[in-house]
Amino acid sequence: MQYISSEGLEKHKQELEGLKLKRQEIARRLEEAKALGDLAENVEYSAAKEEQAFNEGKIVELEQLLREAVVISEKNKKYDSVQIGCSVQLKFNGKEKIFTIVGSEEADPANGKISNESPLGKAFLGRKIGELVEIETPGGKVNYKIIEIK
Repeated sequence: MQYISSEGLEKHKQELEGLKLKRQEIARRLEEAKALGDLAENVEYSAAKEEQAFNEGKIVELEQLLREAVVISEKNKKYDSVQIGCSVQLKFNGKEKIFTIVGSEEADPANGKISNESPLGKAFLGRKIGELVEIETPGGKVNYKIIEIK
């Protein structure tokens, strides 16, 4: 099961459509390369076959992701506890930070999007406003206080 936002789902659908269009272009290139003759020494043919294999693999991967995706409902939702799809405002080491809990496919820690499968994401799931969450990091234990969930 793969958790994903509606925006992420749409992005993957568009990527899949692009790859399916690219499939046709690769097939055309393969036909042109075949017309050049000896396939054993045909660099254009080999390159097109390699690109075709990569493209088809990505199509299969995206189709499976879209089949198994669980869309996170985010609009106008009130959260009693930290869940996938919510943003959580935290206080730690005298600083405040906001993280959004997302599925692993959309994780982008540099932009505050952490996976529900990451150590931080797992530790915050199910917690409520006001709770202290202690997390062991390579630099030692860090205490996070949940300030707000939205």
